[in-house]
Amino acid sequence: MAKKSTARSAAAPQIGISDKDRQAIAGGLSKLLADTYTLYLTTHNFHWNVTGPMFNSLHAMFMAQYTELWNAVDPIAERIRALGHAAPGSYAQFAKLSSLKDAPTEPPKAMAMVALLAEGHEAVARTARAVFPLADAANDQPTADLLTQRMDIHEKTAWMLRALLEE
Repeated sequence: MAKKSTARSAAAPQIGISDKDRQAIAGGLSKLLADTYTLYLTTHNFHWNVTGPMFNSLHAMFMAQYTELWNAVDPIAERIRALGHAAPGSYAQFAKLSSLKDAPTEPPKAMAMVALLAEGHEAVARTARAVFPLADAANDQPTADLLTQRMDIHEKTAWMLRALLEE
């Protein structure tokens, strides 16, 4: 007679959040991950290709921004995994899930880069904000905390970028 395994299945975490809520939250976080990664790629592209009189300051600013974005993708993906779902990780998945357009084929002028990045940060903040009610209603504090932090960073970064566009 076969002995029953006492090991728990790793497929469905029992963390006090329903399967339906975990799926909805993970779906929203997957969109946030796609937006974050897409904005990371665009920011890194602009770091490499910026030119003009503000080259030094924009090159350094873009590096700080893409580094922050790079450091954000892992916690988002790991939260999706903690909720029991696979994190998207291909360009095809990101393109399908992201609300952001890909970086322009031809690098734009420096201030157009700044404007595109400001719009990108605002879009990512909107994506995070759209997921927040799901996490809040499910009593998912770790996700709510992650989303609050991301909204704060993206809103501040968008403000700082927009400030460069004022005359």
